Amino acid sequence: MFSLLLVGAMTVGLLAGCSNNGSSDQSDTGNGETKDTIVIATMSETPSVHPADHNATAGSYMNLLTYSTLFNTDMEMQAQPNLVDTYENVSDTVWNFTLKEGIKFHDGTEMKAEDVKASLEWAKTFAEVSLYNKTIETVEVTGDYSFTITTNVPDAILLNNLCHHGNAIVPKALIDSGHDFGEEPIGSGPYKLVEWKRGDSLEFEAFEDYFGGAPAIKHMIWKIIPEGSSRTIALEAGEIDFIVEVETMDYERLKGDDNITVLEYESTEHNWLMLNNEKPGLDNENVRHAMNCAIDKESIVTVALNGLGKAAVSQTPYNLDGYSEENADQYDPEKAKEWMDASGVDPASIELSIICSNDTKKRAGEVIQANLKDVLGIDAAIENMDLATYLSATAEGDYTGAIGGYTSSTMVGYLVGVYHSDSINASNKTRLNAPEVDALIDKASTTIDVEERNGYLEQCSALLNSICSQVPLYQPVALRAYDSNLKGVEVNDSGTIYFEKCSW
Repeated sequence: MFSLLLVGAMTVGLLAGCSNNGSSDQSDTGNGETKDTIVIATMSETPSVHPADHNATAGSYMNLLTYSTLFNTDMEMQAQPNLVDTYENVSDTVWNFTLKEGIKFHDGTEMKAEDVKASLEWAKTFAEVSLYNKTIETVEVTGDYSFTITTNVPDAILLNNLCHHGNAIVPKALIDSGHDFGEEPIGSGPYKLVEWKRGDSLEFEAFEDYFGGAPAIKHMIWKIIPEGSSRTIALEAGEIDFIVEVETMDYERLKGDDNITVLEYESTEHNWLMLNNEKPGLDNENVRHAMNCAIDKESIVTVALNGLGKAAVSQTPYNLDGYSEENADQYDPEKAKEWMDASGVDPASIELSIICSNDTKKRAGEVIQANLKDVLGIDAAIENMDLATYLSATAEGDYTGAIGGYTSSTMVGYLVGVYHSDSINASNKTRLNAPEVDALIDKASTTIDVEERNGYLEQCSALLNSICSQVPLYQPVALRAYDSNLKGVEVNDSGTIYFEKCSW
């Protein structure tokens, strides 16, 4: 759900870098040294290197190294052709595409249209990513490199969904043979997985036949470093070159180091206190409103993010089209008590354990814990859990509360991933099942006119605010920190990083 993505819901492309002259295997760092390796630190280990059996941001980073998608998301969060050479929307539901010729998979075979058909049909069988291709009715091969996608309804974000790692193209022959992509990822991405030392690191090497050009940075290592200050120290010591998740408490320290560049951007990542709407007490809308009014989001931004973020008001991200604050709760302890009284629920009867999978969430959880106790008399526990276990537990509904988030490049993608009933047991962690919400999301998804679509999205945002299935907390000012010798780093608001534009 840390999707990222992304995606029609939550999308991250992480590709390799090009050298300044496009030919040398090693690049000059500016200090008379040469370097052909990059070491990247991330706080969470990917749950899988399979492209379609997860929807985690940590997994997206890995997937888009080894796999390629038909389209990629640009710096303005728009879908741009990647594997596709040309395309045409011939009607509301019919799209014609032509692949670039000569694209090689890691096993040396050439990508053809039959691989596209097999991959998209295969992806539809995985619950975690099926929301990104559910409108695809048929994929028809019309030539070696040409194919037609027909959707069952007009799909306003089809191209955005084709950017998602779940729709990555893999060899048909390997699908047919039952190949385990979770153990050996074989795609057409810029890197090949060399070794995965679980709990420690993942190592990649450049794919010399990559269709976008052989990566200049030949070796890449991802180090799993859960503790934020440890990532900071490792960057300062030169043990790593790039931090994906920067510890906000170290922001000023890193900004003051001339050898380190800190990149900031307004993330579409929306973070909340997830509440399992199927659990006693939490299934009461008035209780959820009471909790929403009792939690001081500004204090959470200060304590958890060191002030580097924006307190969330609505159930949807403020920086995506279709946002609305209509019916949204404000921090108001007295109003919180009124909501609680109206619920008829004894606060002492509410069982709430808040799962936190990193230090930032734990700091936020401590503020929430104190607010709920002081204002409403709700005793909440804080539970630490690794990312993979957290994702599994919350997807299955085996929890009461958790702090999580979701990233997307479109509001439709965000709503489908977080609130649509089709995403229960996947990224709809609150398990909200509201037909009126589904109807508005479906209407927006099939409305091509932008102004009309945004109207439906705003209605849906307002309705979600009134239902209050979870407690919105914050949207962070997202940070990336890296060795200043690394040039050309760009990140869009959905978190997409293209290392192909970088060089030492």
